Amino acid sequence: MAVSDAKPAKRTPEMRDFWRIHRSKVATISILVQLLVALSIIAIMIILQFRLDIFLIATIIISLLIISTATNLAVLSFALAPLRDLSTALINAAGQKTDQKLPNPNSKDYKATGFSDMLLSIYREHIEDNPNKANTSDELTSALNLTSTGIIVLDKNNGVIFANRAAPVSLDAKGAYHFDLLFDDGTDLVEWLNQRRADSVRARKIWLRVPNKVIGQEGRRIFNITAEFEQGNAADTVITAYDETEVYQPEDDDLDFISFAAHELRGPITVIRGYLDVLALELDNKLEPDQKELFQRLIVSGNRLSGYINNILNTSRYDRRHLKLQLHEDSLATIYDAIRDDMELRARSQHRLLSVDIPKDLPTVAADRSSISEVMSNLIDNAIKYSDEGGAVHVTARVKDKHVEVSVTDNGIGIPASVINNLFHKFYRSHRSRETVAGTGIGLYLSKAIVESHGGTIGVSSVEGQGATFTFTLPIYAAVSDKLHDVGNSNTEIISTGKSWIKNHTKYTG
Repeated sequence: MAVSDAKPAKRTPEMRDFWRIHRSKVATISILVQLLVALSIIAIMIILQFRLDIFLIATIIISLLIISTATNLAVLSFALAPLRDLSTALINAAGQKTDQKLPNPNSKDYKATGFSDMLLSIYREHIEDNPNKANTSDELTSALNLTSTGIIVLDKNNGVIFANRAAPVSLDAKGAYHFDLLFDDGTDLVEWLNQRRADSVRARKIWLRVPNKVIGQEGRRIFNITAEFEQGNAADTVITAYDETEVYQPEDDDLDFISFAAHELRGPITVIRGYLDVLALELDNKLEPDQKELFQRLIVSGNRLSGYINNILNTSRYDRRHLKLQLHEDSLATIYDAIRDDMELRARSQHRLLSVDIPKDLPTVAADRSSISEVMSNLIDNAIKYSDEGGAVHVTARVKDKHVEVSVTDNGIGIPASVINNLFHKFYRSHRSRETVAGTGIGLYLSKAIVESHGGTIGVSSVEGQGATFTFTLPIYAAVSDKLHDVGNSNTEIISTGKSWIKNHTKYTG
């Protein structure tokens, strides 16, 4: 008979194990402190034999006393830490306020000693013993059904245990709730909750402009969502859904009209750009320098108008979940080469210095070339527009973990800290930018959608008055090639792995 060599699985420490483990740790540290004191005494005795200067001896003794005191305080702090956290949890359970941060039962140190079970027991006991706990009465249900704000309560398994009449949910034939919302910011509700349960006691998050259906579907509503999470609470998560359809829908209607107009303009603009390119070649040696500059400005304006039209059409496709990307192995240097002439022409016409450092030996990336060209064009064009005349725009690229990171930096007016969080929202333009620079307010919104649909990230850092740096990442092709091959080079698998914007319309069942 074969004898298994497998070792028994290590038992997870329980509540009853805490005192034994903690006592052993404190005892070990105390013994080490005593050894340190003994060694210090021996060292002093040896020093005294050499009849050293009394000032030096006093200095050594004082130093040892300081070290010993600091060590004892550290040991005392370590020994009392569980008592402090226990009292904090009990004060919170009693309904009193405390300046101490609530201890996290998911802490690795507490899980390793069994102390996490004590904290969870206190949190749960507080809910069970509270005479005012949330039992949904008929009166409360009736009152909540009168509000225009949707209220949804989830348990620790993400199941819907209560939803009022205004909540964006529906019931199936079995009486189970279906919670349907299209989250467009990189992390949907369930993903966020799972992350918070692992690292937080309390947490809060807001999602803006969350629709329940794609544009064009009947009964489409648009909400601002707030989620409040508390570890150990019977009402694990409370979600409020504020119906802001009347605010957002006119903007979507405007986009519908604009996209229709843009579609009609696309053909004529393409023809105009074609003729401008031909004329530029034919008249190159016949124009005076000032005439050439005017002609270049005309070409730049035509290209920029074409870019606006592409942004509008792609934003409309994205909002309808019709924006499809095909990711292939590509080089960022090659992608930039496709727009190099246009970017340099824009910079020269605006009297800006454009420097680009994209090493050709960077790893290849998984990218849809035309879409990433559009992202780079949007970011560089913004940097040119918002930098001062004679200023510089720098484009760099480097490897970062399993991604290639591209940065676009300008030394222009910068971005106020108060507006940075809104930059990637559709149609958002700060008051100052509306007054000084032309634009549509959808370039960054679309750029975020494209980058995150590649499994990358996009962000910005800025100091007002000193310029800004926009950064985006793309996955290195070797890291995702197997997944791309499995899904036929579409972006579906990258999206689900990278937690990106463009997701399938999934249902959360309670």
